[in-house]
Amino acid sequence: MEQDAKSRGGRPWSFDRERAIEIAMRLFWRHGYEGVSVGDLTKAIGIAPPSLYAAFGSKAGLYQDALARYEALFGSLDVAAIDAATTPADAVRRLLEAAVRAVTHPDREPGCMISSGMIACHPEHAILARDVAARRDAMRERIARMLRPCAGADAVRPLARHLVAVMQGISIQARDGATPAELQEIIEDVVSGVAARFPPSPPPTAATGASARPA
Repeated sequence: MEQDAKSRGGRPWSFDRERAIEIAMRLFWRHGYEGVSVGDLTKAIGIAPPSLYAAFGSKAGLYQDALARYEALFGSLDVAAIDAATTPADAVRRLLEAAVRAVTHPDREPGCMISSGMIACHPEHAILARDVAARRDAMRERIARMLRPCAGADAVRPLARHLVAVMQGISIQARDGATPAELQEIIEDVVSGVAARFPPSPPPTAATGASARPA
């Protein structure tokens, strides 16, 4: 949608707001919040700084819009796939393999914008850092809800926290150039540990007659 207004200098400006958010998302995803300046943003979007401030209020406001765009496009979990899992280990495999596909997708920036975002920042950006941390917490809660049917209420929260830590590590490894095959090795180790912790229940035995057949 085209947005029209006036800059602080009184001159009209016009740009595609959604395209601007998309460009900003890619820049922040690639370089992090502090690695992108207002000048980088305005040059890539093709507007003057007053236009950016008029549209988004600040660089931080544009960053939050970019985070929301990222979550809408790439932040969802494959609920159906995990619901179809028959064991906790199967659910974990499906979750982590989907995470690897996401952070190594050839048409996207490497890594996860939220898992890796604002891990360390200047104190003046603490509010933004808390916002990103809250998004990670929300992701952990979604994972816990999805795993509860197969992992049980008592075990699901520590398991979800462990998996989020693994996913953060996978995101950073992907940013450092790790291949899907290399990341799959991490998945196999995690799945093995989950399988050992949550062994499958033995199948129910069929009812037998009143007395056993003599040997």
